Amino acid sequence: MTSNTVVSVVMGSKSDEGHLEPAFKLLDGFGIDWETRVLSAHRQPDELRAYIQEADQKGVRVFIAAAGLSAALPGVIAAHTIKPVIGIPVPGGPLKGVDALLSIVQMPGGIPVATVGVGSHGPKNAAVLAAEILSLTDEGIRKKLEEYRNSMK
Repeated sequence: MTSNTVVSVVMGSKSDEGHLEPAFKLLDGFGIDWETRVLSAHRQPDELRAYIQEADQKGVRVFIAAAGLSAALPGVIAAHTIKPVIGIPVPGGPLKGVDALLSIVQMPGGIPVATVGVGSHGPKNAAVLAAEILSLTDEGIRKKLEEYRNSMK
């Protein structure tokens, strides 16, 4: 992690990486420094907790967490930071990601996770939402967001 990293993209499995490619491209396009980690909430709870603490200390401002099936990862990250967490439900399994979506959106009161949709638009919207959060204090990102929106007209 560099001291410039402001968005951390965490996935529960290496197999989720291909699904997240649209988010990576948009974060790059917005000029946002980001990094990725593969850390399972179930298989690596101690390593995940340590990483979240390290990322908080180094200046990460937004976490994006992609998870399928029980989708515990976004909620576990939210339990260990007060930074915004955006959950991406990964499509797969017998319910094609609906189980992950329902898991992520049903966080207890006081520990929110912003949640984007299942499917190819989920990673894109997570990157845009992260950029919108960062644009509150970064004029350069705000201008790139405006250009992005205008390009969709």
